Amino acid sequence: MRLFKTKTGIAIERDNNYYLILDNWDSFINDDNLFAKTTNLLSSVTPKDSSVIDELLPPIGSQQELWACGVTYLRSKIGRQEESKVAGGADFYGKVYEAVRPECFFKSNPSRVVGHNNFVRIRKDSTWDVPEPELTLVVSASGKITGYTIGNDMSSRSIEGENPLYLPQAKTYDGCAALGPCIYISETPFDRNNKIYLQIIRNKQIVFEDSISVSQMKRSFEELVKYVFFECSFPHGCLIMTGTGIVPPGSFTLQSGDVINITIDSIGKLTNTVS
Repeated sequence: MRLFKTKTGIAIERDNNYYLILDNWDSFINDDNLFAKTTNLLSSVTPKDSSVIDELLPPIGSQQELWACGVTYLRSKIGRQEESKVAGGADFYGKVYEAVRPECFFKSNPSRVVGHNNFVRIRKDSTWDVPEPELTLVVSASGKITGYTIGNDMSSRSIEGENPLYLPQAKTYDGCAALGPCIYISETPFDRNNKIYLQIIRNKQIVFEDSISVSQMKRSFEELVKYVFFECSFPHGCLIMTGTGIVPPGSFTLQSGDVINITIDSIGKLTNTVS
């Protein structure tokens, strides 16, 4: 089942049937029993057509925070080591990949997040920029994972590579993240055999594409939630990006006009254009 945040209300797709709920998104999704609540609700709602999935908004609450985790895949560790080698920061990434404590950082508030078919940005002071396709957890105030969405963690590799302490500047700026197109909810845990796909199109030509299985992630979802919630309370819940395992080569950088397609099995496809 998939939940879409729209300008009209909450659109729901289940088994190719479509419904529209005129409810407050923030309070609706911050529920430990989100799947059961939604299932029960639909039993008394009349189906509509697919036109209810229109004018999509990023599926994040107005008072929620977006957090992110890094170096959770081996390929990411290698990529970060390569970009930081000259600056002498390569050891940091090898150590955090093996450490008990994962890398967790604040990514964005809702105002800097865009949704499906909207524009992401690259920094004017950056020379090497990439999208980072990530499975993103939807977490309730109690720390329970209630759903999943697609995230694009836009990143400046030139700034982070210059010095790991520049990570906040490399990661957080206007238009630095995209979420969508929906939140996938299920009564069973997310299948870690599902794959993440990245495709980048420039001038109608594919210039990069790759994929990876979520099973290649070193850490469990619950482990990442545990560390984000250790000394932070989230009364409205939060979203957590789980890291990327797809790293374009060092010769590649995003350009204005590039189209970024991120697909995750069971969830759908998130499309954004670089402004």
